[in-house]
Amino acid sequence: NNDLIIAKGHMPSITKDKGNNIHIVYGTGDSVMYIFSKDGKRFSSPVLVAVLPELFASATRGPQIAAITNGIVVTASDKAGNFYSYRKETGSKWDKAKRVNDINETSKEGLTALSADGSNLIAAWLGVNNPKGQTLYGARSEDGGKTWSRNVIVYASLSGTVCECCKPSAVVSGNNVYLMFRNFLNGDRDFYLAKSSDNGKTFGPAEKLGNGSWKLNGCPMNGGGLAVNKDNIPQTVWRREGEIFSAQPGAPERKIGEGRSCSIESINNKNVYVWTEKGNIVLRGQRAKSKS
Repeated sequence: NNDLIIAKGHMPSITKDKGNNIHIVYGTGDSVMYIFSKDGKRFSSPVLVAVLPELFASATRGPQIAAITNGIVVTASDKAGNFYSYRKETGSKWDKAKRVNDINETSKEGLTALSADGSNLIAAWLGVNNPKGQTLYGARSEDGGKTWSRNVIVYASLSGTVCECCKPSAVVSGNNVYLMFRNFLNGDRDFYLAKSSDNGKTFGPAEKLGNGSWKLNGCPMNGGGLAVNKDNIPQTVWRREGEIFSAQPGAPERKIGEGRSCSIESINNKNVYVWTEKGNIVLRGQRAKSKS
């Protein structure tokens, strides 16, 4: 057993910077906490990022973290429905909080995503749509989280809401921004991908992923995973019913397993997937030789 207990808390989020330093943020009570490691073996003592009363830190509703050119940015939501960012340059202290949502108390579910490339950041969340229902919102920063843009509606479902309790995913790659979310159209709870080619200022029409659909009278409370490979092609993984699928935009989905709570990374331009199945964590790499 090579497990290493590094802190006590809930809902960790992890990232690495270009120097391969590991940064982790998590919640404990109303405190947003941060630790880091240069080698993945020895970690710093926990550092308080901020106290956020009624912090969301459960059921995939936790602080998010992303590495910028010269530091890191953390976002966190409170149960009132506000969404804040905290910025730390290398060697400096944490900056004061900046509120990301420009309409008061829109992030009621606390389901958020954060990604960065250089000084470009995208924050995405499910925001309340008058008077109820959820819409996918986004905000961008081009200065490493010092300031945030006006919020944009990335996608508003014709049914009045996207899937209400599934966490979105975000990736920034150069000027391209990709946001993935579970939609709710005609009773189908399928994943869609929205793309921006101008750093998140505007987004094109969201595109359904895969050919099949999942009719469900209720929210599965299960987000997916999103990565972009070296060819700048989005790679996605998500659950439909009890099965795990992988898909690229415009291509049929491919079943890779059974379970839930899946995630993906592109490592050396090959997809690595992880999900849970019957209490076990399953890893699917691409080390094995394959003709496909």
